[in-house]
Amino acid sequence: MSDQPIKLTQWSEGSGCGCKIAPAILDQILSQSGSNLQLDTNLLVGNSSKDDAAVYQISEDLAMINTVDFFTPIVDDPFDFGRISAANAISDVYAMGGKPLFANAILSWPVEKLAPELAAKVLEGAKKVCKAAGIELAGGHSIAAKDPIFGLSVNGVIHPRKIKTNRGAKAGDLIFLTKPLGIGVLATALKREKIKDKDYLNLLDTACRLNSIGQVLGNHEEVHAMTDVTGFGLLGHLIEMAEGAELSAKIELDQLPLIEGIQEYIDQFIFPDNTYRNWNAYNTKTKGVKGMELVKLCDPQTSGGLLISVAPENLDWFEKTMKLEKQVFWQIGNFTAKGEFVVEVV
Repeated sequence: MSDQPIKLTQWSEGSGCGCKIAPAILDQILSQSGSNLQLDTNLLVGNSSKDDAAVYQISEDLAMINTVDFFTPIVDDPFDFGRISAANAISDVYAMGGKPLFANAILSWPVEKLAPELAAKVLEGAKKVCKAAGIELAGGHSIAAKDPIFGLSVNGVIHPRKIKTNRGAKAGDLIFLTKPLGIGVLATALKREKIKDKDYLNLLDTACRLNSIGQVLGNHEEVHAMTDVTGFGLLGHLIEMAEGAELSAKIELDQLPLIEGIQEYIDQFIFPDNTYRNWNAYNTKTKGVKGMELVKLCDPQTSGGLLISVAPENLDWFEKTMKLEKQVFWQIGNFTAKGEFVVEVV
């Protein structure tokens, strides 16, 4: 093996949740495989909706949540890769309003080309984030393959009547976001060896932050819907929420929170190729996007924030709750009655 520092991002074309299969192709796969057809009435949330995790009812007051999420390296450092992967996977349980219980690891590693010690660092990073979430990394499965891939399958619990799906929004609801956008832009800058040290730290700070506020909000009926923003970008996941509720949404562009420093990279056309893939999938459903504004809306996020739908009359309660939990948030728009376009950007 070479004495040169290993850069994990050089071992794959895409990175992080930007590796997701394109929305149209994924829909084709699911429909042709029959995966959208579900007959078990205890399966409360499954492939029939485009939600963050599966939910299965065990008893009158208990349901199990399960999710699986994995991807190729988004950063070069294996420890940080493990941290981001874990935070991203656990987020799906939080996005349902649930409490995570334990996780199993999914590891693919080119053992003849990348030292096993690096894989150990990935697991070490994941364990640190699992500990912060109060859960154990209980086991997992590994294979030897040409691409390094890592992620978690996470199990959690929730009361069946407290599930927060991505399709429960109501007309008039306010839309909030809990993390700034730009993770995909910064990951691309890293891959192209253009990122500044301070911007890399901003990337880590954002992507490694747990969305644990979701577990808190799961206990409150004032919150109508939640999802997390990942590979389809803010626009894609917002469209899923709006279409699932048979609504439209209006977003204020100047209210979108951005990670400090990303505009400099956008100006240099440094952003993921899959940004355009996302835009091509959703542009016919969108009104008001001009020029390079599409990057902010369609940048694939890895371990992005929660999108939260809250009734306007509960705004004071929501703000007080979020501040009490020391959770940052931004109000970015509102849901409206279904219109010609699914999302309007103003």
